[in-house]
Amino acid sequence: MAKKIKSKEDYYLASQWTLMFRKLKKHKLAKISLIILAILYIGALFADFLAPYGLDEFDGLYKDTAPTAIHWKFEDKNVGPHVYKIKKIIDKKTFEVKFEDDTTEYYPVKFFVHGTEYKILGVFKCDLHLFGIGEGSNGGTGAKIMLFGADTLGRDIFSRVLLGARISLTIPFASAIISFFLGIAIGSISGYFGGALDMVIQRIIEVIGAVPQIPLWMALSAAIPSGISTIKMYFYMTVILSFINWTGMARIVRGKFLSLKNEDYVMAARLSGVSTWKIIWKHMVPGFMSYLIVSMTLGIPGSIVGETSMSYLGLGIKSPATSWGVLLQEASTVTDVASHPHKLIPIIFVTITVLAYNFLGDGLRDAADPYK
Repeated sequence: MAKKIKSKEDYYLASQWTLMFRKLKKHKLAKISLIILAILYIGALFADFLAPYGLDEFDGLYKDTAPTAIHWKFEDKNVGPHVYKIKKIIDKKTFEVKFEDDTTEYYPVKFFVHGTEYKILGVFKCDLHLFGIGEGSNGGTGAKIMLFGADTLGRDIFSRVLLGARISLTIPFASAIISFFLGIAIGSISGYFGGALDMVIQRIIEVIGAVPQIPLWMALSAAIPSGISTIKMYFYMTVILSFINWTGMARIVRGKFLSLKNEDYVMAARLSGVSTWKIIWKHMVPGFMSYLIVSMTLGIPGSIVGETSMSYLGLGIKSPATSWGVLLQEASTVTDVASHPHKLIPIIFVTITVLAYNFLGDGLRDAADPYK
């Protein structure tokens, strides 16, 4: 935890991390973004509890239906939040299928209801959900609450957005961490030792950077065995994104090492007999670690877009598992978007997450600047 600066003397004696924290607190967009990201990750962690339905639950009657309308009054009486069961009607003139509310019976929206069984944090069995639909006023059943509407198979998009966030938010984060350490390791070797080793590493980076991303994704995805489990696909996608994204971090680290390796404190460490790896990890890397963390934060949005794009193109996570990219496959044609605009809702979450990470990265970059 950063130390609070109370006097001018404390300011001059404060560590770089304390000064960064102090500047970051003044950056309003960064603070708001941090709150938004915290909400998204907490929502992903407890998605099973927050989502009213599971991944495998569907209802053919609700196929492609718009978001469920929530009402408060029934027959001019205030009965609290409730929904109506829908009924399918065929227009006799156009033969178009339409949906209407069956207002003869209402179904109350209740909190802390029992439903699909799941495991809390993958360990404890539970079937409690934050909200759901109770029994109808006349004892009927079968009504659904779908806040974001339903997909082509009649599955709740709201539940799938929450459950898909686990993949869409964690794969980019995990790949960014792997790229972070991989970039530091390779970049430090390239910048510190130089010579032929530096030339080989830089040529490899240039080759990876020269290949367009989509063909590179396709080539790497083609190497993934077919019919593998979701967990293995998660692992492979993390590796693919890490393989593509480490090059930028490596170049940043190399540039820093080229400027620092001839500094007096580095030369003094060499003359004192300090080992090469200790010089790198104890003396050089900590000096610009704040900038590396900023670079990693700014790189996560690219990984989020990458994972979403791969799943959207069918190169990553596949149904019945879900991610935001898988959900956007439902809106892949103009006809789908025009007929069912609610299927574009997942892209709102992608946009919000990318913007939040960008604003947070901007705030960290400003906080890490010693001249501001």
